[in-house]
Amino acid sequence: MTPILWGFSILVVIAILLPITYLIIRVMGAGSDAWQGLLRPQMFETIARTAWLAIAVTTVSAFIAVPIAWLTVRTDLPFRKMWAILTPLPLVIPSYVGGYLFASAFGPRGLLQQLLETLFGVTRLPEIYGFPGAMLVLTLLSYPYILLSTRAALSKLDPSLEEASRSLGYGNWSTFWRVTLPLLRPALGAGSLLVALYVLRDFGVVAIMRYSTFTRAIYVSYTSFDRSQAALLSLVVVLVTLVFLFIETRTLSRTKYFQIGTGQARPPALIQLGYWRLPALLFCVTVVFASLILPSGLLIYWLIRGLRAGEVIPSLGLIAWNSISASAIGAIVILLAAIPVVILIVRRPNKATLLLHRITYSTFALPGVVIALALVFFGANHAPWLYQTFPMLLLAYGILFLPQAMGAVRTTLLQISPNVEEAARSLGRHPVQVFFSVTLPLLKSGLIAGASLVFLTIMKELPATLILAPIGFKTLATSIWSAVSEAFFAQAAAPALLIVLMSSLPMAYFILNEKNVE
Repeated sequence: MTPILWGFSILVVIAILLPITYLIIRVMGAGSDAWQGLLRPQMFETIARTAWLAIAVTTVSAFIAVPIAWLTVRTDLPFRKMWAILTPLPLVIPSYVGGYLFASAFGPRGLLQQLLETLFGVTRLPEIYGFPGAMLVLTLLSYPYILLSTRAALSKLDPSLEEASRSLGYGNWSTFWRVTLPLLRPALGAGSLLVALYVLRDFGVVAIMRYSTFTRAIYVSYTSFDRSQAALLSLVVVLVTLVFLFIETRTLSRTKYFQIGTGQARPPALIQLGYWRLPALLFCVTVVFASLILPSGLLIYWLIRGLRAGEVIPSLGLIAWNSISASAIGAIVILLAAIPVVILIVRRPNKATLLLHRITYSTFALPGVVIALALVFFGANHAPWLYQTFPMLLLAYGILFLPQAMGAVRTTLLQISPNVEEAARSLGRHPVQVFFSVTLPLLKSGLIAGASLVFLTIMKELPATLILAPIGFKTLATSIWSAVSEAFFAQAAAPALLIVLMSSLPMAYFILNEKNVE
């Protein structure tokens, strides 16, 4: 079965290397000014600012996501089904929409300041622009990456280890720190890596919040038609991505996270929170209000305000169907591409699969416009029959979002003991039969988490869709951008609300079908 896996994986690697090849071609034509620009003090300052933002957002996101995952899977938290559904939904809010909404609410002369000035005479609020605003918005929109992977890991975690810890006299808190949290390292590593890379590639929030990062410098170079400088900066982002990936790989190396033994993990008994139920409930309420209810409420406000001003909302039926179909097909294709790659990385660890792992993640932090322009270059010059077709758009989605599917599937596969598969093979089963009858069912939670991530992020992807979509193919994300660019905020609020609503339905289905959310 290994040759088959390598065959599929090589096709994936070829696709991933297309943008990097494009960047190398561009860099080869760069002049001395472009190379000297990398050594300017402003560039080192931009690198430091970007790294500081990525570290801060990742850290705060973990402190939000891990408690919520544990509360909704392991405890008797009130309404935990509802919190399990609502807490991942901020992932569907496009970053440029979230940045604008928070700036319009909390910025100078924003809605909050106007209200406070009317009630209490407050003329100025603390500055939201810069690092504080960028960190706040990016954290609220990206913590679900860690939440979904951690929930998937907790759903597969054998509770007997935690029960053994409690039987030795350790309380719930000590058990969590000594037993549960170390076993969640693969999920935390995968989720944290996605958050850090998401921060690296985001442009919408940092542009609106006026915080200079590497991605913003890339966009400035592209808009000034300095493609060589932009390509050089993009290759630096690839190198930074590899550094993050190296750190994540080192933290998980030489450690096993699956159960030793042949027994099947039992559903855990729910932990009674006792007097901690109210603080836990308030924590979930606060997170959901800040990350979902507040942005949705602001969207409703702008929609009503625009309608009162006479703005006309166009029909969104066909546009919504385009978004759903593209997201669903993209999620399926990307998940199918991720499975063979993950199996090789986890079950055949060696230098070749380590290189495979790093290549597949190398382009995730690149802005969507870089991926799109790379595919335009190759399509126009080498495959004109593919240019501006739906398959090319799917290819862009795959290059952009393959790591999201891989992270969730890899986390789950690391928790599945290879002894189970070896036992099935020893009974005469063909490796393909073992995969479909044993491995695939055990991967269910990771597949659900990976499909959820990819579906939600394709739904809101903008640059690649704008550049590569077939002529006349409009999505909700492109409709939002068109309306915002023309200052028709009601027309932007309508598709944005529709994205949240439509994405909540599959998310609810996925979460409610997890075995631990009863």
